[in-house]
Amino acid sequence: MAQTGSKPIDELVRRAIIGDGTAFTALWDSNIGALRAYLVKNMKQLDHFYVEDVCSKTFEKAFRQIGSYDPALGRFDVWLKRIARNTAFDVIEQEARRQRSYVSIDEDGRSLLVADTPDAEDPLDEVIKTETRSRTGQLVDRLPEIYRDIARKRLIEGMQYKEIAEETGLELNTVRTRIRRAKMLLDKMKTQA
Repeated sequence: MAQTGSKPIDELVRRAIIGDGTAFTALWDSNIGALRAYLVKNMKQLDHFYVEDVCSKTFEKAFRQIGSYDPALGRFDVWLKRIARNTAFDVIEQEARRQRSYVSIDEDGRSLLVADTPDAEDPLDEVIKTETRSRTGQLVDRLPEIYRDIARKRLIEGMQYKEIAEETGLELNTVRTRIRRAKMLLDKMKTQA
């Protein structure tokens, strides 16, 4: 790496901005530990699986938004932690919404048995969602077998990464990687259709 007076992290960011995937991988490697520690310390309501999920989503967002990062406005790790914090709040809110959609049907008030109580929706919205889900299902059926079941669980059934990992017995990072690759293949299929 040529000496430019900048820090090695600045050079990695510069290379990542121009599309160097290895630089972004190096950014992951040099920041993932501190990001996990930040989430564990500041987001105590997240368990291990959610911390990993937030880390993955944070880096996905950072990768997509790397062009908007301005080193003059602050350090990369601070920018990354801000993304992680916002992502964690989104995950916590999403989980809270999901939990509110369940009601206990046990006579003793225990939450042993639950039933989903869907929100009332506009009939047109429901038709659009059904058509979209149907089209996505058709595309998922065309995916290679290695991605098909996991993509169906995430994109059609709406399962969380953690739930998919537990159900399939796969590592959480394997689930994330396969879903990411499945989404890329689906996007490619959609543009070719």
